[in-house]
Amino acid sequence: MNQLDIKLLFGNRLKQVRKDKHLSQEQLAQKSGLTRSYISDVERGSRNISLENIYTLSLALDVTLSVLFDLSDVLITHRSHE
Repeated sequence: MNQLDIKLLFGNRLKQVRKDKHLSQEQLAQKSGLTRSYISDVERGSRNISLENIYTLSLALDVTLSVLFDLSDVLITHRSHE
């Protein structure tokens, strides 16, 4: 797995958790103090997000870090599209 893949996988997981919480990117941006465009970039896998921002997002989403790092569902989806 290359770096681009892990960024995309994490982005897909963030999007999945955000949608499960019924939040738009704008709402998550407001809750986290990050910009909507930054969240969009992370979800598309075009940003190499820092651990500090991952933690910030976990607080805004009211989930543990382990929830955001649970890539099992997105790995299955990713592999089925290869």
